[in-house]
Amino acid sequence: MRPENFKIMDNPQWQLSSKLPNVGNSIFAVMTQLANENNAINLSQGFPDFPISEKLISLVNKYMNMGYNQYSPMPGVLKLREVISEIVNKNYSAHYDPITEITITAGATQAIYTIISAIVRADDEVIIFEPAYDSYAPSVKVNGGLVKYATLKLPDFSIDWEKFPALISSNTRMIIINSPHNPSGTVLSHNDINQLIRITRNRDILILSDEVYEHLIFDGLMHESLCRYPELASKSFVVGSFGKTFHATGWKTGFVLAPANLTAELRKIHQFLVFSTNTPIQYAFAEFLEDEANYKHLPEFYQKKRDTFLKLIKTSRFKPLKCSGTYFLTLDYSDISDENEMDFAVRLTREHKIASIPFSAFYNKNNNNNLLRFCFAKTDGTLEKAAKILCKI
Repeated sequence: MRPENFKIMDNPQWQLSSKLPNVGNSIFAVMTQLANENNAINLSQGFPDFPISEKLISLVNKYMNMGYNQYSPMPGVLKLREVISEIVNKNYSAHYDPITEITITAGATQAIYTIISAIVRADDEVIIFEPAYDSYAPSVKVNGGLVKYATLKLPDFSIDWEKFPALISSNTRMIIINSPHNPSGTVLSHNDINQLIRITRNRDILILSDEVYEHLIFDGLMHESLCRYPELASKSFVVGSFGKTFHATGWKTGFVLAPANLTAELRKIHQFLVFSTNTPIQYAFAEFLEDEANYKHLPEFYQKKRDTFLKLIKTSRFKPLKCSGTYFLTLDYSDISDENEMDFAVRLTREHKIASIPFSAFYNKNNNNNLLRFCFAKTDGTLEKAAKILCKI
């Protein structure tokens, strides 16, 4: 007889030793759930609340109807890789072979995890700049690596290049950089790149460059992609994201640029992690990207949203920090409360019905600097409602 309505119970014979004992749910999931429970405006998790291009949606439908619904090649649809190669060459004067040096991934986070899994071995050291996107460190640790943290200097989140070399040892395997930077919205300068070149020259250190916000840079600044610099490109994995570029985060489609020898190692892991990614969406992106008007307007589009949000909160007691890219704005609340960041973020969500992300979640020791991250990739209506709340606090 098959038992009915039985409950699955923990088996005390299985005492699992967690590979990530100190890791819980992502702060993004936590704050979004809290926002939903409290019917709050969600400026925490980084997703837009406005529609994506109808043309892009129609292209996905087109390729579905054409029958492109089975597995794509493991490295990704060749047409998409060819288009990416052309764009990178045009934007950064760098040539990546679409066959051997470009891989399509199930979003940037999968790309980052796959790169780290392919490269980092037990006791390898990986240097991360913090505050840091929350997937970096766990991906290193679950693969047996050791994380070293370089803390960015406040209030501009700049790199202390004088102190940085002290973190490098004979076991340093990788440096992870992120520009435009999540959560702060800052961007690396040409001087930063020169310092990175100087420090890594003649050293067996690889670089993972998270560039998912490459098209979201403001005020006429230039994106300092590592693709521009042959000495760095030769030892770097560069990660991009169509989800961020075309505000289609739920489609989870990204890519990795890397020299052929590094790409070969990446694909050894990629094929057993996801094998391939959504086929019709890849074809749709390939066609959509052929018209550069579909992405060249993005800096102006998001800069306008940043400026709108800044104008709307001008009379609030929150102090904005400089934002040169991404779609996140950092607000200092030290004139309002001395609560720690998590407590204040939770209180804002429950009492004032607006959700943000505490910066402490991006530090390994939960540093508190009275800073919250707000996503301004929202409709003007949402920004107006959010600003009205913030100006009353």
